[in-house]
Amino acid sequence: MEIAILLVVIAVVFVARTFKIVPQQHAWVVERLGKYDRTLTPGLKFVIPFIERVAYRHSLKEVPLDVPSQICITRDNTQLQVDGILFFQITDPMRASYGSSNYMVAITQLAQTTLRSVIGKMELDKTFEERDLINAAVVTALDEAALNWGVKVLRYEIKDLTPPAEILRAMQQQITAEREKRALIAASEGKRQEQINLAEGERAAHIARSEGEKQAEINMAQGEASAITAVADATADAITKIAAAIHQPGGEQAVQLKVAERAIEAYSQLAQKNNTMIVPGNMAEVSGLIGTAMTLIKGSGAASSATPTQTQTR
Repeated sequence: MEIAILLVVIAVVFVARTFKIVPQQHAWVVERLGKYDRTLTPGLKFVIPFIERVAYRHSLKEVPLDVPSQICITRDNTQLQVDGILFFQITDPMRASYGSSNYMVAITQLAQTTLRSVIGKMELDKTFEERDLINAAVVTALDEAALNWGVKVLRYEIKDLTPPAEILRAMQQQITAEREKRALIAASEGKRQEQINLAEGERAAHIARSEGEKQAEINMAQGEASAITAVADATADAITKIAAAIHQPGGEQAVQLKVAERAIEAYSQLAQKNNTMIVPGNMAEVSGLIGTAMTLIKGSGAASSATPTQTQTR
């Protein structure tokens, strides 16, 4: 009975050591007599008991590794506390088993030293602007070194950049001053544009007003010129008709009568405007006035008739 129990125990141990089930996204490293033999992939696998053993078990999933925060000194001698996180994945289980005694510690230390080197080449302001450049530089340096460890560094992300309190206050004052400067510039630009708009409006108003006044004066001058031309044409027509009427039979008598009427009307107007009656001292003066007018009219008529004759003679 005891022998049977012993055989059962030996069989169970043998089966447990022989059959191995490797989970998905895992890789197990098998050593035969202390030497690397093979890598077990996911599924049911066989191992020779007491001769072979599973020495290392690795996960092939992407692993996030928190890099401890550290103090870095920038190019302008400013202390900066940096905290980051690293993402890596095992690509070669054999190298990950035998390439380094502790690849996680090695990656962490290398990430810290590389980060200090990259930030030391930058000024403080650039470290906030060039996060992507810092991340890429760290990944490139780690990826080259981690090839011997069977690890692929996927990316590095800076979680926080914290300068000293004095630098933070100075940066805040600088930001405040810059915003005040922008506000003043914006206000001055607004006032400048306002003055320009007002000046352009006044200029346009003056131009429109002057154009209106100019057009009004032009219209008035044209109206006055038209009126003068119309009066002159009417006067010329009237004189022409009067001159023609004088040469008609009874024309001279009509003119004498008209002149006498105008003279008498003028004396009557003077009499109405004054309290004193004005009467010619000598009625011969009226007759002389009429004679003088007729002489002028005859002279103008003779000149008019002589002009065509001279023209024909020429």
